Amino acid sequence: MIERIATAVVRHRCLAILLWIAVAAVASLAAPKIGARLGTGGDVIEGTESARAAHRLESRFARPLDQAQIVTLETPEPLTSPGPTLAVDSLSAALARVPFVTRVDSWRSSKDSIFLGRNGRSTFLSVALAPDARADDAMRVDSIRAVVRRAIARTGLDTAQYRVRVTGNTALDADMRRVVEQDSRRAELQLMPITLVVLVVAFGALVAALIPVIIGMLAIWIALALISVLATITPVSVFVLNITTMLGLGVGIDYSLLIVTRFREELAAGLAPRDAAVRAAATAGRAVTTSGVSVVVGFGALLLTPLTDTQSVGMGGLVVVGVAVILAITLLPALLATLGHGVDAPRWLVAALAWYHDRRRWRSWAQRVTARPVTALVAGLLIIGSLTLPLLRMRIGLPASGWFPASSEAGQGVGALERMGVGTVSQPIHVLVQAPWKSYMTSSTALTALGRLADSIAAEPGVRRVTSVASFKEVRDALPLVSARKGDASDAPAKMKDLLDTYMSRDGRLALIDVVLQDTTSLTSAMHMVTRLRTLVGRVMRGTNAEVLVGGFAAESVDLQRVMLDTFPTLVGLVLGATALMLAASFRSLLVPFKAVILNSMSVAASFGLIVLVFQEGWGVRVFHLAGPTRAIFVVVPVLVFAIVFGLSMDYEVFLLARIKEAFDRSRDNTAAVAEGLSASASTITSAALIMILVFGAFAFAQAIVMQFIGFGLAAAVLLDATVVRMLLVPAIMQLAGDWNWWPGTRLARLLADHAS
Repeated sequence: MIERIATAVVRHRCLAILLWIAVAAVASLAAPKIGARLGTGGDVIEGTESARAAHRLESRFARPLDQAQIVTLETPEPLTSPGPTLAVDSLSAALARVPFVTRVDSWRSSKDSIFLGRNGRSTFLSVALAPDARADDAMRVDSIRAVVRRAIARTGLDTAQYRVRVTGNTALDADMRRVVEQDSRRAELQLMPITLVVLVVAFGALVAALIPVIIGMLAIWIALALISVLATITPVSVFVLNITTMLGLGVGIDYSLLIVTRFREELAAGLAPRDAAVRAAATAGRAVTTSGVSVVVGFGALLLTPLTDTQSVGMGGLVVVGVAVILAITLLPALLATLGHGVDAPRWLVAALAWYHDRRRWRSWAQRVTARPVTALVAGLLIIGSLTLPLLRMRIGLPASGWFPASSEAGQGVGALERMGVGTVSQPIHVLVQAPWKSYMTSSTALTALGRLADSIAAEPGVRRVTSVASFKEVRDALPLVSARKGDASDAPAKMKDLLDTYMSRDGRLALIDVVLQDTTSLTSAMHMVTRLRTLVGRVMRGTNAEVLVGGFAAESVDLQRVMLDTFPTLVGLVLGATALMLAASFRSLLVPFKAVILNSMSVAASFGLIVLVFQEGWGVRVFHLAGPTRAIFVVVPVLVFAIVFGLSMDYEVFLLARIKEAFDRSRDNTAAVAEGLSASASTITSAALIMILVFGAFAFAQAIVMQFIGFGLAAAVLLDATVVRMLLVPAIMQLAGDWNWWPGTRLARLLADHAS
């Protein structure tokens, strides 16, 4: 099939090239629009307790708490000094005039000590926004930031000393979008020249080196255009940009590298350019297709996960890998047939870098491994095993530090809140209490139960502040007066209206308790607090017939973690099974897929171990510009790293096995086939792996910590896979297995040969 496609493409190569130029031109119209069509993920998991809480907060409260933004202010003088007082008053007045701002709270207006930083020189303002589904959240954040800067500038205070930042959920989401887009652009600009240098060394020719770069960039551009169109149909997370860039460069260049290398081999063997292009597509192109299918299996499994972020990664992977494979088996043969021997230009480079392609070094290595397969096997297993051990200490949860990008204004705002000792004020835990049927939370009985629950929560270690309508005496005294009117509190005293809009639903049947944790509580321990509170509220409210829901960011993370961990075994089984079946069909063997699945699983486990060692436990974490160990690994990371690494690791497995199988089919000598296959593919695998490591490693220095986890994990897995696994474990196991590597395919071949004779 591949050979027929290649033959047709080579015959009509000019038409094929023109068609791809047209596709690229159309893609140039759609790809730039992708940024505006992507969301920031962070959606709740439908059906969970936190999702029900989020929906009720949004739909039944006049002023959802999560709509509020936080403006932090750090000053050089005590807050009671004239300068800081002027700054707070000016900010409050300017923000109150913004049309979509409904309320501004500060220490000056409320006299609440929670607004005061520990050093007496920092504070924050809470800015409540009117909910508006039609408004662009990022634009509203930008508007608030512009107002804040103008207000401080008008005071004449030194803006270098009076540091003002806007943060909060909406600001964090908007800044995360910008950070991810910046990371993608930065990676492309930094990686292109480095990748080109590696390819020049790998090929010893500039023209040959440019072709994979062109294919990789086209794969990214066309994939982004397709995803931009898909984003108009279904929600897509902004993280798809990073994944598409990583994979487009990685697999696009890898696949091209394999086919171009084979094309040059066929030219050197004396084939005409057209025949060499067809032959390269029929051999290396078949390996690329097999590899692409194995990668797609992992990304396809991600579509079954319940989170938009992971589904978007799956979608991005499917699209970009599919585009890269199609480019490799259509456009690439057409280009190679057109260039012919010109692919080796300039020829002086070929001679200068011939040492890199000398197969004698790799053949010598292969012979040593096949001569002592048990020693090689034990050495490889010891390396992988030692790196896997930290996996036993993996702790799943939100990272204790680095979750919000410190390079963004919103992330710096969170840092300012942490220095004030109120780091969790922007991410409170929400406890929603639903009155029993035909009852109202405005009744004396309900308010008493609500106060009892709030007091119990406040007594929990780690809780700093608990706020509800029951926290204010004037509200407790006034609300029972309106409970007889079926919970209608619309005519409550004006001074209480703001409190009621925030902490009581419009119909009076649902009350909110807002829980702010101590400043010593990290996001990791906040998840444990959610679990404790869910147990506590069930005990305190038992017998009241009231429904209690615990929600908020930490609660959503708890529910996400539970659902993802429940889904993970199914995803693993699907990927392992589908990959094994695909390899069994491709190589007509039972041992080959079994070995591949086991070894790839070992690569994934070792990469998890390294993630734990570096990030969770902090061994060298400062290299990645993090303040300290994360103490936990976000649950999405193992899921994504497994799905991506398992498929990408199969690249090198397929590349190596394809060459070994070719050699075995010719000679029927397993030992010679292993040595020949390893020596023939080693330099290609090394070059491809180096490019992958550079691409993924660049994202280990991204501003978003999730991408750092993933980039580092992928780079580590590829390094281990291309060295320990492919150069030690695979040849050692194949040498020990002998002809059993190809059972039952070899047996069927012999039976057919005997029958024919």
